[in-house]
Amino acid sequence: MVENTETAGTALSNEPIQPLPPPPALDPRKLALGKQLFHDPRLSRDQKTACATCHNLKLGGADGKPRSLRPGGMATPVNTPSIFNAMLNFRLFWDGRAGSLAEHIQGPMEDTGTDWEVALQRLRQDASYVSAFSAAYSDGLTVAAVQDALVTFERSLVTPNGRFDRYLRGDQNAITAEEKEGYRLFKAYGCTACHQGVNAGGNMYQKVGVMGDYFDKRGDLTPADLGRFNVTGLERDRHMFRVPGLRNVALTAPYLHDGRIKTLEDAVKGMSKFMLGRPIEPREVKLIVQFLHTLNGEYDGQPL
Repeated sequence: MVENTETAGTALSNEPIQPLPPPPALDPRKLALGKQLFHDPRLSRDQKTACATCHNLKLGGADGKPRSLRPGGMATPVNTPSIFNAMLNFRLFWDGRAGSLAEHIQGPMEDTGTDWEVALQRLRQDASYVSAFSAAYSDGLTVAAVQDALVTFERSLVTPNGRFDRYLRGDQNAITAEEKEGYRLFKAYGCTACHQGVNAGGNMYQKVGVMGDYFDKRGDLTPADLGRFNVTGLERDRHMFRVPGLRNVALTAPYLHDGRIKTLEDAVKGMSKFMLGRPIEPREVKLIVQFLHTLNGEYDGQPL
């Protein structure tokens, strides 16, 4: 049993998970442009696929599919992570190949088969874009400005003030007794070894299958299953992936890089088997899942 040192009204400053910060202060003109671009399909080759197609803000910042569809109908090699709170991750993409949001936005453009200059020419045919970019950027509508506007919007996609955040800040009534017990179990089983910090993860790499061979059990190995190895070529990075943050995790099924785990309950059971090497009894799985639901936050002042 983990010792309970909580006091009503006292913030829990020493917990492995800490409250999400509010979104940073951003230029409202650039933010508005970035939001418009994020939902604009003209950035893609087929002019039918927007950033929001795969990163649907009404679906937890993902798309609810095991793997997203590129223009032309070909599936992406991995499951689409949530774009919410991405700015808080230490690296981007499952294999960590991008170190910043500016690097990250290059990947989707490559996936959709669009050249930045081609997209720019399309946008320049829209007088409202030309006017808005001229007002927000000294050089007007350029590739660099488009990229900066997209990054500005993505930096705004932080989801603070969830029930668990309020609990950490001292509101003992923000989560139920069952949810508190689920959090205690989450810590007691060692889940916070990987899932900690403000994003409850996203700040380290870990091998999928520390205590069991997930890929042998699953079968059908693909190049994407090599994870970080595809970036570095180092044997130690085989099957290593960026640990996903668990913020809003109840909204982003299916799970893992391959999208093979359909429910949050199955994700907890799978992680206990392949990452912890020990079973978790069904009652405790349910309690941990109840806790994970408290990690849903707010966006634009509304609960997700």
